[in-house]
Amino acid sequence: MALEKAKNVLGGDLEVCCIDPLTGFMRDGFCNTNDMDHGTHVVCAIVTAEFLAFTKARGNDLSTPAPQYQFPGLKPGDGWCLCALRWKEAYIAGFAPPVKLSATHEKVLEYIDLDVLKEFSID
Repeated sequence: MALEKAKNVLGGDLEVCCIDPLTGFMRDGFCNTNDMDHGTHVVCAIVTAEFLAFTKARGNDLSTPAPQYQFPGLKPGDGWCLCALRWKEAYIAGFAPPVKLSATHEKVLEYIDLDVLKEFSID
């Protein structure tokens, strides 16, 4: 029996978010999730300088390379699977980055309304 494909917020098959840098909780390029993903890394965002500064100020520095984790550091324009609640926090603060809906996992709808995500859609 084949595993069911993950769905995006639009009801289609979850598409790849980014492979360079390689993103996703499972580091496979997809914003997929499972029970071990306590951060719920399901929002495919295209990071901006403003978002990177915001998240760094909140204690999650995504712009500085961490070679010990094979993490190159992000720069504006990179795709990255963000935690649902971090994206929501950035949205409330006015720093939410754009979102690729076709690559954003449907699980995010437990945290963020689809209409809000659509305001930031790049697809």
